[in-house]
Amino acid sequence: MGPKNYEVIDLADQPGNACLCGTSRRAPLGDLGFPFSVHQTTISVDAARHSHGRTTEAYYILDCGPDAAMELDGERIPVKRGMLIGLRPGCVHRAVGAMTVLIVVHPRHDDDDEFPA
Repeated sequence: MGPKNYEVIDLADQPGNACLCGTSRRAPLGDLGFPFSVHQTTISVDAARHSHGRTTEAYYILDCGPDAAMELDGERIPVKRGMLIGLRPGCVHRAVGAMTVLIVVHPRHDDDDEFPA
């Protein structure tokens, strides 16, 4: 019997990685040949503005406070649980206020493609 056609990953078991947004728990999908990455990220209240040159991101808001927002190319957008925000390469962005998000990144996350703004 060959390899399974699926993988089960518990993000809670993944180590936390410091990032410009806060702390990210990344699924090891790259090791499995997936062309994207998935991160559960706890956003700190002082997330840094940054952009990506090659990657497209989708932020799904899992939880946030009543005053949470995303700053997108200088425009502040209020967010709430259940919202999905798509970011093209080059979009200068940051989260404002504490929140937990699920981020899908294509192609897979690359630390060398993160540029502080």
